[in-house]
Amino acid sequence: MTTAGLLVTAAQEQLPEDVGKSGPFGLLLVLLLLVAILLLGRSMGKHLKRLPRSFDAQDAPVVVPDDASELFEQRRPGEDLLDTLRQAPLAIEAPRADPDEGSATTR
Repeated sequence: MTTAGLLVTAAQEQLPEDVGKSGPFGLLLVLLLLVAILLLGRSMGKHLKRLPRSFDAQDAPVVVPDDASELFEQRRPGEDLLDTLRQAPLAIEAPRADPDEGSATTR
């Protein structure tokens, strides 16, 4: 084939008109993404405003015990809750065997 023949066949096999063009769906998608970015930015700004200016230890109040024995009385976090749960009665108890029923079944 000659060069002229290739150009003629290439001109006849053109792509459809809508190839390479974004449509209304593309515009909608871009707008939705922009709205999502704006909402996320506002949310992040609100959360950043709630943070303290610094996390230095000097800003936190220092608790000094009155007596050295208080240093040894410190408990791990959640230990009070565990003690309460250990002392609470069981919500579901196993069925108790009735002594009268046991003697009737053995006879």
